[in-house]
Amino acid sequence: MSFEESLSFTPKFDANGLVTVVTIDSASGQVLMVAHMNHQALAKTIETGQAWYWSRSRSKLWRKGESSGHTQSVVEMLVDCDQDAVLMTVKQEGPACHTNRKSCFYRRINLQADDKTSLQFV
Repeated sequence: MSFEESLSFTPKFDANGLVTVVTIDSASGQVLMVAHMNHQALAKTIETGQAWYWSRSRSKLWRKGESSGHTQSVVEMLVDCDQDAVLMTVKQEGPACHTNRKSCFYRRINLQADDKTSLQFV
């Protein structure tokens, strides 16, 4: 049986011990955020049903909503074909972004051929 057809969960962490996580809203399907998990964050997420991440900027484990109250309850977790990325569907309580927006993806990139690429709020 090929790795891609295996039912064994064996996530491939990068050289920093992290796996990328794309988090989407279970109600709307909107992408809320992209973050990272180390082994401990992944294990705590599976164990508790609450989203835990690894903060690369602060070098620490954190539970989504521990300071803001804007928690994420896990509905489903999927892993990609080579198990180096996770797609997590959550029930989001309050805004997902630290800017107090529903999603971290709130600016569109305006592509222009003259090197004057800019952003637009959406």
